[in-house]
Amino acid sequence: MGSLNLERKWLFPLVISSLICIFLLVTFFNMGLVSSLYTINSLFAIFPTRMTMDNTSVAFAESKIAQPSPPTGPTIPRFAYLISGSKGDLEKLWRILKALYHPLNHYVVHLDLESPAEERLELASRVGNESLFAEVKNVFMISKANMVTYRGPTMVANTLHACAILLKRSEDWDWFINLSASDYPLVTQDDLLYTFTNLDRNLNFIEHTSQLGWKEDKRAMPLIVDPGLYLMTKSDIFNVNPSRALPTAFKLFTGSAWMVLSREFVEYFIWGWDNLPRTLLMYYSNFVSSPEGYFHTVICNVPEFASTAVNHDLHYISWDNPPKQHPHTLSINDTENMITSNAAFARKFKQDDLVLDQIDRDLLHRKKGDFTPGGWCAGHPKCSTVGNPMKLKPGQGAQRLHRLITKLILAARSGENQCK
Repeated sequence: MGSLNLERKWLFPLVISSLICIFLLVTFFNMGLVSSLYTINSLFAIFPTRMTMDNTSVAFAESKIAQPSPPTGPTIPRFAYLISGSKGDLEKLWRILKALYHPLNHYVVHLDLESPAEERLELASRVGNESLFAEVKNVFMISKANMVTYRGPTMVANTLHACAILLKRSEDWDWFINLSASDYPLVTQDDLLYTFTNLDRNLNFIEHTSQLGWKEDKRAMPLIVDPGLYLMTKSDIFNVNPSRALPTAFKLFTGSAWMVLSREFVEYFIWGWDNLPRTLLMYYSNFVSSPEGYFHTVICNVPEFASTAVNHDLHYISWDNPPKQHPHTLSINDTENMITSNAAFARKFKQDDLVLDQIDRDLLHRKKGDFTPGGWCAGHPKCSTVGNPMKLKPGQGAQRLHRLITKLILAARSGENQCK
């Protein structure tokens, strides 16, 4: 009985003390004096007891959440190039490769099967022996050459091959650009990278229209066969009978064969989780000049990508009016028109034409045989090794290109000439 009375004697003060503690804690919360879990933890820290589970200190989940880092500016993009050539194009291809080179980018070079084995071996030797390429490892040559027939679907197949290689080799590029050995840049890579830094990475620069005009009768309806699909020697495409009607399952588009395509769009037509790219690839295997229609028809028949199409190929090309099969070969007389076009590239050029020397001197500031200088250049001689590849030194070329792209994007956002 005495023991029971003693327990009752201590019970009342204990209850009162507990109520007072609860009251004080509630008051602290209401007054805002306890504003964080850290404060609560500090109250319990005066006790020596450590609560552990599986030998790991127990902590509240909120205390493990890292504070958000301050916002950073847009990252510098990277381009993935295909530079292709044929018989006699070795020197032109090597010149444009060095003019276009930047350590942030990726490059696939290809001389087709019509090129003599000696030319292809020489290109492989140059790529392998260039110390800068060996240092950065961003130049890849397709050693097993493809047969490529002008105006045939083998040109599309070669482009798809390069895209697949670039997707496999690297995950850190943003746009794919296809060029030929007859193209040449009008801006430095620092200009191009700087201008594209603030752009939506989903944009696709692809000149296109659904107004086929004379191409409806001369290209869309005839059926052709490309011997490059099954022969080891090069020969021209040929027509077969009968011709076919225009498709009703999709809408045809045509345009320039030279493009700047987003990685997202490249993944779409290479990986093919939708069947449309495969269906159109089979359709265009019998189409005259399929490189001027396949990619355009794919992008404009998929609403997700049609809204990303910017109706320009970023090239300066001089055509007859109406256009003939081939554009004019550019000369030094076209220099002013090239510059005022604000384009990033121009075509087509003869090997070692004087206009190329003028572009090197006045626009690229490039010495003969050297790389185009940029913020990344280091070593002696200059650009013999990579310094800081993230350092850009844009020039007047960036200003010109920015004017063109700003105008094009405004037109695209308004829906003007976009997949129409």
